[in-house]
Amino acid sequence: MLRVDNLDVAIESVGILRGVSLEVGTGKFAGLIGRNGAGKTTLLRSIMGLLRWRAGGIDFDGRPLAAVPTHARAQLGIGYMPEDRRLIPELTVEENVLLPAWATRAPDADARLKRVYTMIPEVGNFAQRKALQLSGGQQKLVALARALMCGDKLLLLDEPFEGVAPVLARRLAEVIARLKDAGLTVILAESSMSHTRELLDQTFSIDRGVIVGDT
Repeated sequence: MLRVDNLDVAIESVGILRGVSLEVGTGKFAGLIGRNGAGKTTLLRSIMGLLRWRAGGIDFDGRPLAAVPTHARAQLGIGYMPEDRRLIPELTVEENVLLPAWATRAPDADARLKRVYTMIPEVGNFAQRKALQLSGGQQKLVALARALMCGDKLLLLDEPFEGVAPVLARRLAEVIARLKDAGLTVILAESSMSHTRELLDQTFSIDRGVIVGDT
């Protein structure tokens, strides 16, 4: 499903990732573990096309992604849930969730939205509320729902439990667990895998921009 080969990424000439290589198979759950600043977010953003790399490569479903823009990666079935959620506060929850479908001009947006609401009913319940009216945990659910609108093959989840109250963290863990039953491939970046350790098929440890271990 996903292959990262000897990837080097720099931001403003500062090297962040150095020779990162990993492979994640179809339908597998992979954990990317590292402390803050280890390079987790940079790797996910590179896969999504939000950062350019200076060496190495990324293949998705056997296709090199170097020349594929972000919106086209979403059309390929890759969804990204950023750590800071990145919701547009003035838009409703439903409008935020629909943004990837609008950006990619998905012809089946209504069917995708229905599927997402089935998977995360809470999001449908507050669909007409403004995003700024939600708690941090509720916003995480919305960010996950938005990622699912296009991420029907690969989901990149960046610190989904960070700053979330325990009750909503448990709910997020339940939703993420069901993604495995749906056959999605998931890369879960966390400082600690305490919420989802039992779901993981493989684990990569990253430190200072280098993969230092995998199991």
